[in-house]
Amino acid sequence: RNGMIGNIYSMGLALQALETSSEFYAPRKWDRAQAFSVVYNHDYQQPMAIAQVLPPLVGKSYLNAGRWGCAATNGMALSQPLPLSPMPGSAITVQFSITNTLKNYFHYSTSVCVPDNSTLLRVMEVARNEKPDIFCSEPTPFAGTFKIKEEKLGPFVTSIHGLAGNETERTYWQFFSCWSPLQEGVGIYKPKNWEHIQAIFSTY
Repeated sequence: RNGMIGNIYSMGLALQALETSSEFYAPRKWDRAQAFSVVYNHDYQQPMAIAQVLPPLVGKSYLNAGRWGCAATNGMALSQPLPLSPMPGSAITVQFSITNTLKNYFHYSTSVCVPDNSTLLRVMEVARNEKPDIFCSEPTPFAGTFKIKEEKLGPFVTSIHGLAGNETERTYWQFFSCWSPLQEGVGIYKPKNWEHIQAIFSTY
């Protein structure tokens, strides 16, 4: 959709597959301009995501990208400059809410003040510190923190307010901005001033 294949973190592997298997979907030629535009305009920061998206930019897969020596890339340049991260500025206000409608319904919301350019993970940490009885892993005062599992693409939130995702029940915490699913993880996504971030207990 509009050049996006899956989400921003699946783009690298998808582009590798399409770039290296063009003979299998001939005679129709794949128009890669839209997909490449999505990649060029995203500020990748996770090393694993960068490693996956760089090979297709030179028409290679992850496995054979290493065959290119430095001399092979002399004179090469990206067709578009990669965007730079904004410089930190003044404080911003972010509304953060958690909702569970699957079982034992609950909904809580708060507004937190964080430095500009803060990640969603930082927003969650501030919400936890200000209201530990709500935005923690267990619904008791000062119980600790929401639970996070470190993945290759960054931290993955597994539990909030004592409710954890379950593989058997196919449940997890999904994050939204104004009802649109986030394409980045909590360790990378940086909310804007007065943005409403929702963590909704969902099924897949």
